[in-house]
Amino acid sequence: MTESACEPVSVSREIGAPAETLFDLLTQPAKHPLVDGSGMLRAGSDGAITGVGDVFTMTMHNDEMGDYEMSNHVVEYELNRKIGWEPVLKAASRPEDQADIGDRAEHRWTFQLTPLGQGSTLVTETYDCTRAPEWLRNAVKGGKRWIASMTASLEKLDELSRA
Repeated sequence: MTESACEPVSVSREIGAPAETLFDLLTQPAKHPLVDGSGMLRAGSDGAITGVGDVFTMTMHNDEMGDYEMSNHVVEYELNRKIGWEPVLKAASRPEDQADIGDRAEHRWTFQLTPLGQGSTLVTETYDCTRAPEWLRNAVKGGKRWIASMTASLEKLDELSRA
């Protein structure tokens, strides 16, 4: 796969909650495991995301990498409308991943919230790996690997917003 063949992938869902409610959930990293459709997030750091430059930590696990941690650098933030971050490997349990700790692979997760009126919001989650190294673009199939997980995440966000 070439860099030009990689396009951001997005999934959208109309959720019957105000954008402010959904944004509040997305700015609390400790709640991200409740929203995660991939099943990889184990725990998120306490506190709230307040703007670009913030960094929050996620403890994660998958069968390929085992246990690891990601530092997520907030690169987009528009109150009640948009939040995005770029993950950076912070800690890894596998020796072969140790060399990648601290490398900024320039892939990005973003949530865009578009109010639709009557307390309803169109939520679009986007994964963008267009600037990521070729090995990462290939590993995530140009982002297509995440479509089912993103769909599940928006379903969980919908459920959590009604809880």
